[in-house]
Amino acid sequence: MAGPAADPGRARPARRHRDDRGREVRLALRADRGPDPRPPADPGRRTGLDGVLPADRAPRHPGHPAVRRQPRRGQPRRNPRGRRCHRLPSSLLLGATFDTETARETGALLGRQARAQGFAVLLAGGANLVREATGGRNFEYVSEDPLLTGRLVAASVAAIQAEGVVSTVKHFSLNAQETGRVMANSRIEEASHRESDLLAFQIAIEEGRPGSVMPGYNLVNGHYAGENAHLINGVLKDEWRFEGWIMSDWGATHSTEKAALAGLDVQSGADFDAEHYFGEPLRSALREGRVPPERIDDMIVRQLRTLFRLGVIDNPPTPGGPIDLAAGRRIAQRAAERGLVLLRNEADTLPAAQGLDRIVVIGRHADAGVLAGGGSSAVTPEGSLVEPSGMDRVWSDRVYHPSSPLDAIRAEGGTRRVDFLDGTNHDAAASAAEGADLVVILAEEWRAEGLDRPGGGLPDGQEDLIARVAAANSRTVVVIESGGAVSVPWASNVAAVIAAFYPGSGGAEAIAGVLFGRVNPSGRLPVTFPARADQLPRPEQRDPATTTSNPNQERIGEIFEVPYDIEGSDVGYRWFAREELTPHYPFGWGLSYTTFAFSGLTVTADGADVRVQGVVTNTGTRAGAAVPQVYVGRANWDGAGFVPRLAAFDRVHLEAGQSRPVELHLEPRVLARWDDGEGAFHIAGGDYEIRIGAHALDEDGPTQTITLTPSHLH
Repeated sequence: MAGPAADPGRARPARRHRDDRGREVRLALRADRGPDPRPPADPGRRTGLDGVLPADRAPRHPGHPAVRRQPRRGQPRRNPRGRRCHRLPSSLLLGATFDTETARETGALLGRQARAQGFAVLLAGGANLVREATGGRNFEYVSEDPLLTGRLVAASVAAIQAEGVVSTVKHFSLNAQETGRVMANSRIEEASHRESDLLAFQIAIEEGRPGSVMPGYNLVNGHYAGENAHLINGVLKDEWRFEGWIMSDWGATHSTEKAALAGLDVQSGADFDAEHYFGEPLRSALREGRVPPERIDDMIVRQLRTLFRLGVIDNPPTPGGPIDLAAGRRIAQRAAERGLVLLRNEADTLPAAQGLDRIVVIGRHADAGVLAGGGSSAVTPEGSLVEPSGMDRVWSDRVYHPSSPLDAIRAEGGTRRVDFLDGTNHDAAASAAEGADLVVILAEEWRAEGLDRPGGGLPDGQEDLIARVAAANSRTVVVIESGGAVSVPWASNVAAVIAAFYPGSGGAEAIAGVLFGRVNPSGRLPVTFPARADQLPRPEQRDPATTTSNPNQERIGEIFEVPYDIEGSDVGYRWFAREELTPHYPFGWGLSYTTFAFSGLTVTADGADVRVQGVVTNTGTRAGAAVPQVYVGRANWDGAGFVPRLAAFDRVHLEAGQSRPVELHLEPRVLARWDDGEGAFHIAGGDYEIRIGAHALDEDGPTQTITLTPSHLH
């Protein structure tokens, strides 16, 4: 989409020589490396070039402590003076769309709104795989699958940068948990790393061409990610030929010489570190010959080259640009509508009829807004409801975006009477549910940066609330607003379940649209919903009181190892398949109000180029979106080495009765294994089973076996 038109009445600056512009940028960037260790007076601006500042950092919390002890949850307050912007659905909900077009559309909105506020660097592009079901920051990531994650992050990053804003990809790599994140040493073998998290980053970087990559807070195989020479110099810069710059996370720099020589280009948020390592210590290292001048030149060139490539130098962003709030809300709502996942729909309870006599809506703040995740990614649009989180070691408030499910249900359903209860009194909720035509419970599970979610179920007695209400009314629908997968042992006792994750601005309208049928649900789970905690690779959780989770905080305990070699590259649904475990809801699961069929499966192979062709047909009576998923496994698999994995996917909108041909190109690295000796992916020769599935466990779809010849991928 085109950006705002230039103002013909605005005086144009004199054309500057490229060297002059370069000098301005060097001044702007010097704030990241010294010499002055004091923070700028205005944290939203830099010397020389406005906006060379990550959009999700400086102006929001210039004096924010890494950890602030919160009071117990108190009275919420409205925030009428929030940001003039929108909160898009969480990245996990974007993953549920299985749609690169939605990623591009929402990415472009991010880029436009960041630029309109004067920012040129956006810390977007979370490409970590969801390895820990209870991870506090899972809502910031896309999925548990490397292909889905890589493709959607790439589309989002490319769209952001098309608006003249630099996008990062983060947190490189294996930053899968929040509790103890600055003390966690992620251990994994090279092949497993290449086939999982690194593959997601590789796809995102190849296709999205981000201007910057941000390492995580954690250690990887014994070295902090921001000074891990193998990952930064070896993989990113040498093998992948990444041309942008590597910027640390805030408080994630631990050295001068080691970090600089490992490939770190920018120390970000130096006030959070023990020292301004890239200030005077870097000058000393340069004078003493411990860091060569060519390394300093490379740091600068990488930043300048990227800023010139994306037009930031010639057309720098300025604050006060136009923000089309109405258009942004439509985009946010449309994304939520594409990503809501209908998990259960017993006896076609949904869509509900319009004009019912009475509906009961239950949920803590379902009258005010939809829940959002906490941390540095938090956005508080105008009119949001804000309350203290009530959780230790979390510095973020709990925010509800101004999109009221109660109001949306009243507007969408045409119901004669809609009653509301906050659900704190379970007896009152059960009593009100009796005799209602429909009961909608808005269940909440809040997560935030800096702390993993304790336990896997719904907190605060909500499971008891659901049980009581469902016993009183069989037409009970539960909408889960969560930061990731939750256990749902109560699901079989309710009529319908919708996974809404954190749906953002317009999320309530999307939920109401699904409830009453204006929206045909088409989201598919981007993560596995386990049946029990003991199904997970690491079911035990670390006590947050025994470790340190945030930068700029006193260290507690010792660095500890997180053994990711337990599952290796078989993350999420692949772990469940390998261990022959049955989840409650599998990866890729999602119901619709219509039905689809895939016919005419044809698979062709030319070396590593494998393509699937066929026809998708809407065999039902409603328009909807089909999400064909192509899974590949070794034929006659014995469970010892190559579990089925997602190799291609698509999203196809079809009217009732409509058919459309599709062609899907299988990602060859998904078919391959990493060969340490060759330093490359290698496809083993033999028979492979290509299956079209509605989800990861679907074995009823069309299947074809094909023989592949051995090949190395370079």
